[in-house]
Amino acid sequence: MNQLTRTTPHPPNRPVPHPTGAAVPQPPALPQSGATDPAPPPAPAPGPASATESRSDPGPAVPPTPTAPPDPPLRGRRGLPAPLALLRPGQWPKNLLVVPLALLDGGWGGGGAGRVGLALGAFILASSLVYVLNDIADVERDKRHPVKRHRPLASGRMSIPAAWATAAALAALLVPALYPLGPGGALVVGAYLAVNGAYSWKLKHVPLIDVFVVATGFVLRLLGGYEATGRPAGMWLVLTVLAFCLVLILGKRRHELSVSGTGHRPALVGYSAHFLDLVLVLCSALAVVGYLLYLRTESGFGPYALLTVVCALLALFRYLQVVVVDGGGGEPVKTLLRDRVMLVNAGVWGALLLPRLAV
Repeated sequence: MNQLTRTTPHPPNRPVPHPTGAAVPQPPALPQSGATDPAPPPAPAPGPASATESRSDPGPAVPPTPTAPPDPPLRGRRGLPAPLALLRPGQWPKNLLVVPLALLDGGWGGGGAGRVGLALGAFILASSLVYVLNDIADVERDKRHPVKRHRPLASGRMSIPAAWATAAALAALLVPALYPLGPGGALVVGAYLAVNGAYSWKLKHVPLIDVFVVATGFVLRLLGGYEATGRPAGMWLVLTVLAFCLVLILGKRRHELSVSGTGHRPALVGYSAHFLDLVLVLCSALAVVGYLLYLRTESGFGPYALLTVVCALLALFRYLQVVVVDGGGGEPVKTLLRDRVMLVNAGVWGALLLPRLAV
C-alpha cells in the first residue's frame, strides 16, 4: 500500500515545485485585513501655474451694477407728490363708474345731475380717507409686497404722522360735503365709511367675507347716487352691480394668489385658483341675468336696448380672458379704462343707450 505523502505548505511568494521540476512563480499575496495600504506616490511639486491655481481665483472683474438714484423724498413712482399718491387718484374712477349709474333711470332734470356730482365728490373724499387709513394699517405688510412696497408709507416717502394729518384733513373736508346730500345721502356715505373701516380692521382677513365687503362698498356708491336723484333704486341694477363687482374683485384675488401667494393677504388661504374660476363663472352669469332683467323691468329703455346684452357678455368674456388666459386682473380699473377691447365695447354700449339718455 502506497504511503501518503504529506504536503508541506510553502511560504508565500516562493516558487512551488512543479512535478516536472520547474518552479512556478506564485502571484503576489493580497494585503490582509488590517494591513496598511501602500502610500500614494508623492504629488509633484507645484510649478508656477499650480501655485497660481492654488490661490483663490477672484474670476474676471465684473463692473459694479449701477444703482438707480433714490426717488425724491416726496415723489411717487409716477411723479405724483407723496400726499397726493397716498390718496390713490388712480382709484377715483371707481366712483365715476358707479355713482352716475343712478342717472340711467332718469333724474337728469331738477338739478339731479348736479346732486349726483356732489355725491361723486363726497365718495371721492370718503374713498381717499379709506385708502389712507388702510395704508396706515397695512404699512408693514405692504413693505413685503413687490408692488405695494412703492406706496408712500411703505417706501418711507411719507411718515405715519403725516398720513394721520392727511386723514384728518380729508375728514374735515368730507363733513361739509355731506351737507348738500341731505340725511339720506349722508347716511349712505357714513355706512360706506363704517363698512370699509370694519374691512380694514378685521374683515379683510376673512375669506369670502372680504370680497363681499368690497362689493358692498360699490353698491353703497350706487345707492348714494340714487339718494342724490331722489328716485328709488332699481333692485335689478343693484344686483347687477353687485355681481359684476364680485367678478372684478375675485379676478383680482386670483391674480394676487398666482403672483404673491398667501403671504401678503391672509384671506387668500381660503381660496384656490380652481375655486375662484368656479365662482367667477357663477357671478358672471348672475351679472348678465340681472342686467337682462333690469332692461326688461326697470330701465324704461326700448326693446333695442336688449342689444347691449351682447356688450355685457363681451365685457365679461374679455375680463375673464385677461384674468384666466393672460394672468392679469391685478388692477381692474386699468383693465376697464385702458384695454382697447373694453374701450371699443364701452363706446358701442354707450351709443346704443345714448338716445334714451338724451330724452
